[in-house]
Amino acid sequence: MKRAPLLPALALAALLAWLVGYPLLMTLLEALGGAKGWTLHWFGEFIHRPDEWLALWRSLWISAASVLLAALIGIPLAFLFERTEFPGRRVLGAIVALPVALPPLVGVIAFLFLYGESGFVSRAVQALLRLQDPPWRLTGPLAILLVHAYSMYVYFYLFTRAGLARLDAALLEAAASLGAGRWRALFRVTLPLLRPALAGAALLTFMTALASFSAPYLFGGGFRVMTTQIIASKLNGEVALAQVETVMLAGLALLALGAMRRADRMVSVGTGVRGIAPARRELRGPLARGAAGLFGWLLAILLLLPHAVLLLVSLVPAFTWTSEPFPPVLNLGNWKSLVTASEHLRPLVNSLWMALVATALALAIGFAAARLASLRSDRMRGVLEGMIAIPWAVPGTVFAIALAATFSVNQPWIGRFVLIGTPVILPLAYVVRDLPLTGRAALAGLRQLDPALEEAAASLGAGRWRRLTRVVLPLLRPALAAGAGLAFITALGDFIVSIVLYTFDTRPISIEILSNLRLQDLGMAAVYGVLLMTASAAAFLLWGQGEAR
Repeated sequence: MKRAPLLPALALAALLAWLVGYPLLMTLLEALGGAKGWTLHWFGEFIHRPDEWLALWRSLWISAASVLLAALIGIPLAFLFERTEFPGRRVLGAIVALPVALPPLVGVIAFLFLYGESGFVSRAVQALLRLQDPPWRLTGPLAILLVHAYSMYVYFYLFTRAGLARLDAALLEAAASLGAGRWRALFRVTLPLLRPALAGAALLTFMTALASFSAPYLFGGGFRVMTTQIIASKLNGEVALAQVETVMLAGLALLALGAMRRADRMVSVGTGVRGIAPARRELRGPLARGAAGLFGWLLAILLLLPHAVLLLVSLVPAFTWTSEPFPPVLNLGNWKSLVTASEHLRPLVNSLWMALVATALALAIGFAAARLASLRSDRMRGVLEGMIAIPWAVPGTVFAIALAATFSVNQPWIGRFVLIGTPVILPLAYVVRDLPLTGRAALAGLRQLDPALEEAAASLGAGRWRRLTRVVLPLLRPALAAGAGLAFITALGDFIVSIVLYTFDTRPISIEILSNLRLQDLGMAAVYGVLLMTASAAAFLLWGQGEAR
């Protein structure tokens, strides 16, 4: 197969640099003073402010604690559902992965409705114990960690299950023949072989927790991490300091990206041994089978509760649920007003068209980058792959501030245009955030594509475009559809970028959810949450079908 021409690769690299790298560079230059003169004043201000170091430290330890909690939950569950056989294992194993279908903001409000001081559980405990005040407040670091543990253990669960499915049973049999017991084989054989998968899950969890904004924003209160500290500095008018904070957080994230890419190389080496996976151990005793089944179904109920509560609250009319343990009125009024009231329909329409435009552009750019990268073996390949990977590692708050700084002045001769306050800025931001999803999906599909198919088409006289449209794209359709589905739902439910860049006329669903929460219109907020939850479930179902093919 001929190598791709250099000129298209250079043009695409320039476009990606403008979309991804240029805003980060401009933020760094602005933090250093920019046109007003080079200075390290704001970096010095950052260094000398204890609250900045405190926010940075909190981001680090919250992320590390999230990794620990997610591992403690996800790894044992993976062993339970992958290595043992009991009634309902398949259904329960799928339900255990369900939290991944909740967008971050939706998961946070679901926890708020369920466990918050005015939530179902809190009201029930208050009524049961006849307390005057709510028994607890869902705020601070423990609340953040609770949400993180619920939403992020899935990474360890899925990665560990995949790693266990790839283990070679012969290795465990060899260890047993040498006298190793079950626990010794676990610590000396199984866990070392799972190290790449566990490292990948840990890094993904750490990066996700580091970039987390919804939970710290709604539950943090006075407990600020770097993502919320950046927004606070911007709202206080300390724009230069916010840019310094952005640079510091971006630096941490890029270090994590480097570690993640090294973990990728570990996975490619560490999973090279393939064989027959160990047979699942069937629980024979009725007590053991019953206990496993009971635990599984109790866990399923616990995991389904946030989804069910969100659906229930969507039926609560505004201002009808005050102090009662259970909503006194349930009807479809909120759902009707979504269609009949223009002020409720507008955010949905905004989110739909912006998500569709962003997904289409991200799919086109991501596929082009993946295609050109797959056809080259020089440094340009690494540049293209790196550019589409950076938005995955850099927190959304960082990109939001970077885009706001870059596109708030009109300097077209250096690639800067006034886009802030226009309908263009949010779709552009969504494109940047979606590039890793579409680009990585296309890369994965292209790596699985047999080059002999294109070579056969070329030998039959098919030109480059004919091979692309008749061979490559049809074979990549499942992967591209999966990437597009994930990109669409990411843009549809985005909160991190939207809260920095939205205007009243372009407000998306996530901002409307926040607005309804502040107005105490819980039912309408839940309606939007159910819509996002349903769309997320559909996107992940599409992703699963793409993976299966």
